Formats: sequence, C-alpha cells, structure tokens
Amino acid sequence: MDSVTGENLVKYYKNFKALDSVSFTIQEGECFGFLGANGAGKTTLMNMIYGFISPTSGRIQIFDKELNKKTLPEIKRIIGVVPQDNNLDPDLSVIENLLVYARYFDIKRKEALKRAEELLNFVDLYKWKQTNIRKLSGGMKRKLTFIRGLINDPEILILDEPTTGLDPRSRRQIWDRIEMLKHSGKTIILTTHYMEEAEKLCDKIAIMGKGKILVIDTPQNLSIQFSGNLEKVYLNMTED
Repeated sequence: MDSVTGENLVKYYKNFKALDSVSFTIQEGECFGFLGANGAGKTTLMNMIYGFISPTSGRIQIFDKELNKKTLPEIKRIIGVVPQDNNLDPDLSVIENLLVYARYFDIKRKEALKRAEELLNFVDLYKWKQTNIRKLSGGMKRKLTFIRGLINDPEILILDEPTTGLDPRSRRQIWDRIEMLKHSGKTIILTTHYMEEAEKLCDKIAIMGKGKILVIDTPQNLSIQFSGNLEKVYLNMTED
C-alpha cells in the first residue's frame, strides 16, 4: 500500500522555483531517503508533506486521503516530525518538553509519561529528565528533538537531517531506533547528508538537485548502475 504520494509538486517563493514538478511514491513500511545539497529542495518538500506549507501546484496523498486544509488535522495525528532545527521550548525541562508536546495529540498524561520515560531511556537522557533545556549540549538537544517526534507513535515519521551534530555512538542509537520502527511497519521519510546513513537505512533513495528529483532507486541499484559507491553516485549526479 502507498503511504505517501507526491504528484507534480511545484513550489514558488515569489519568482524562485524551490520545487520543480517533483513526483514520488513511498510504500508503507519503507524508509525513503531524499539526498541533496543545501538548496536542493529537501526541506521544502518535507514541510509540504507535513502540511506546514502548501504546494503552488500538484498534490500529496497520505494513505487514502489527499492532503488539504480539510484533511490536515486528521493526517497530522498520524505523522511524527523531527525538524532540522532543535525547536525545543527553552523554558521547560526535558520531560516537560515531551509531555507538553503529547498534549497536542490528546495523549493522556499517564500514557504520555510512560512513553516519554521509555524514549528517554533509549537515548540515555533519563537522568536528565528534570533538567532545563538550556543546560543540555547540542547533541542532547538533538536526541530529545528526535524522540519528541515519536511521542505520538506515528505511522509516518519525517526525519529532516536527524543525526546532524551527533557523535558516532548517539548516531548509532538513532539508527537502531529507526531500524526498529521500520521492522514494526512504520514509514520513514529521511533527509540526510550522510551517505553511510542513507545506505544503511533507506530502501529507496531520491537524489535531488535544484528543486528536481534526478533519480529514484535502491542504494544497491544506484551503486551498480553508476559503477561506484553511493557517495560517488551522489557526487556525479549533483555536480554542476
């Protein structure tokens, strides 16, 4: 079953075309990666799938529903988002950031607390749960932003550069969690600059450049087709 489909997506910001006739299909339970340099259109596309911005033209379908103003509230309930920036509330503690976010999904406090503590344990942040956000390192904030996106047990998880700024051990923790989510049937949409991350996690990859999708295939097929590893394929596809 298709979980996310984009058809001929175009996005203009005044005279600048950020997305140019982008189409793709993501299967349920698939980890689908978008690779591209800064300015390639990845974050614009992620914001569009989440419903944060609307396309100038084209359409997005989430499972059997077209994404629009009417369906957006229902669709948002099944989506988890890990944005590129750590947009945590600096006035709250670690645990409060998770519990307040859970309220948006009408999760009862007892259940929210249970989920929050399990997630904090997984990324080694449990002992910091009463700590104010301002006292956390950048890597700790990144891990908290990641698990916040899981608090509503989403069917679709959007990860925009989820491991940027993390040390190798923390990055492996996040990878392990993504693998667990994949095995449980969740759909993962990932943008990343890390070729190793894309090769390890993604079932399919779309390489983007200047607002377009240049190619979509499995990491293995791309490596065979272009006679090189994924990094070589990426560099060859995106060079000016």
